[in-house]
Amino acid sequence: MHSVHYNLHNSNGDLMNDLSELLKKRISIIFVLFLIIFITIFIKIGYLQLHNNKASIKELNDSTIRIVYGPSKPRGRIYDRNMNVIVDNIGIYTINYKKESNVSTKDELTIARFLTDNIDIDYSELKVRNLKEYWIANNIEKANKKITDKEYEKYKRRKLKSSDLENLKINRITDKELSIYDEKDKKTAYIYYLMNNGYSYDNKIIKEEATEDEYDFIIKNKEKLKGITVDMSWKRIYPYEDTLRQILGSVSTSKQGIPLDKKATYLNKGYSLNDRVGLSYIEEEYEDYLRGTKDKYEIKNGKKRLVEKGKRGNDLVLSIDINLQVELEKIIKEELIKAKGEANTKYLDNTSVVITNPKTGEIFAMAAKQITKTMDGYNVSDFTTNVITGSNTPGSIVKGASMIVGYRTGALKIGDVFYDKCIKFKNTPQKCSWRSNLGALNDVKALELSSNSYQFQLALKVAGINYYYDMPIKIEKSAIDTYRNTFNEFGLGVKSGIDLPYETEGYKGKKYDAGLLLNFAIGQYDTYSPLQIASYVNTISNNGKRFKLNLVNKILDDENIVYSYEPKLLNQIDVDEIYFLRVKEGFKSVMNSFMGRGYMGDITDSA
Repeated sequence: MHSVHYNLHNSNGDLMNDLSELLKKRISIIFVLFLIIFITIFIKIGYLQLHNNKASIKELNDSTIRIVYGPSKPRGRIYDRNMNVIVDNIGIYTINYKKESNVSTKDELTIARFLTDNIDIDYSELKVRNLKEYWIANNIEKANKKITDKEYEKYKRRKLKSSDLENLKINRITDKELSIYDEKDKKTAYIYYLMNNGYSYDNKIIKEEATEDEYDFIIKNKEKLKGITVDMSWKRIYPYEDTLRQILGSVSTSKQGIPLDKKATYLNKGYSLNDRVGLSYIEEEYEDYLRGTKDKYEIKNGKKRLVEKGKRGNDLVLSIDINLQVELEKIIKEELIKAKGEANTKYLDNTSVVITNPKTGEIFAMAAKQITKTMDGYNVSDFTTNVITGSNTPGSIVKGASMIVGYRTGALKIGDVFYDKCIKFKNTPQKCSWRSNLGALNDVKALELSSNSYQFQLALKVAGINYYYDMPIKIEKSAIDTYRNTFNEFGLGVKSGIDLPYETEGYKGKKYDAGLLLNFAIGQYDTYSPLQIASYVNTISNNGKRFKLNLVNKILDDENIVYSYEPKLLNQIDVDEIYFLRVKEGFKSVMNSFMGRGYMGDITDSA
């Protein structure tokens, strides 16, 4: 028994020894594996540091390179068709601010006060909020105490944003706290506002058109004015002053920057908030061509290097003849004043003129003037935008198109005679020509004497109505649609396609009845812009071909042509040429016949 126990005891001991040895071996293997892994990692790191050092340094340097841009180069010039400059640029000094990384709020306040004493600046646009923000910058501890512990707790729990706290501070600043500020303080507050308006990384315009003395002051004190610089910029000038001024359009100032309603569009195109852009008409329509580009700089290791040079914007060459434009505006002004001295001109308050090349759609001159009565006589002001945006009742000028409706539908044949008489429907007033009983008229004579009755009778035939005096009447909408569709082909009631924004289509009447049909036929229902009237007259001149109206003939990059206008045919009216010749004969009679409603008297005779 004792020997058995001894043997079992010895067996257990051997087993434990074997297990201990096995465990030691496994630990040794694991240790060796970890050692190999660490050696491999160490060798790899060493390789990267020793053998890939250049690539690592380059990657580090690349990550610290900053790209910045200078101010925009001047916009392109605008010329007339004979290369007379009608919009140009002149150089001006601008005082700018771009915040440096080590400049504090206290530093900015010091800079603003220093500028206040040494530059002249209009601070009339200072708002109460700007003044309150200035108060906060000067009274940070007092401003912080305007927020309650409960509000700070909400902020910590993200129930309030930092902007919410800022607004609470602003709202709790009292008039008494602001009353300490005099005019000099307000000027400083405005400069401080300009320094901090917009994104912190943007270049801020403090003053445009700085004087030579202000330029010298900035240069001499640049150590005290961290982030303040003086750059050369530009402003638009107009050698022909107000001539065509509204159509040329306007450009924003650096303080205005890009329009808020188009902010996303311009930022996506690479603009900065304070970049100057075209705001209206030609300047707006051709912004992408006229804008100058910026110098592009690379800042590396504190050194600034030009990597891409900016350039002036492209030049526009208009179809306008500026000398003709000057004379046209002069004539309109004189004729308006002269006309107001005649009878029945109570409601005459403006007139518009468009001179075009019917074969190409080029506009040689376009102008409108508005006249108002004053204590000293009459004042005539520019109203040229009315050419594009105006919506006027055209009157008898559309009778040529009404004749084409008749010819086109077969309701009228060349030489057809109608007796001029008043038209009367049941329960409505009668409708007559400008003078009763113009007699028996053919189509040419009807245009010459501007007979309303002829057009009334023609419209009823187009509508399929057998007219008799005092008849009850009902017409279908299709009758007005027949007229309107043909008028559209002439350019009446549709856009002319001119290369300008804001063009109107005019007003299209929504109701229809027999009386309105007759009104439509003599130009007393739908309304059209002067441009549409010009397009209509061009189409008659071209025997039914309607061309797009156009203002910009060429775009130049330096002296190279990057764009050249080609006449664009919008549509051709499917009517035999003989009918257009008949209408033109009638229009000629209007001006040349002694009885014509536009008879020019001795002017025509002398010609």
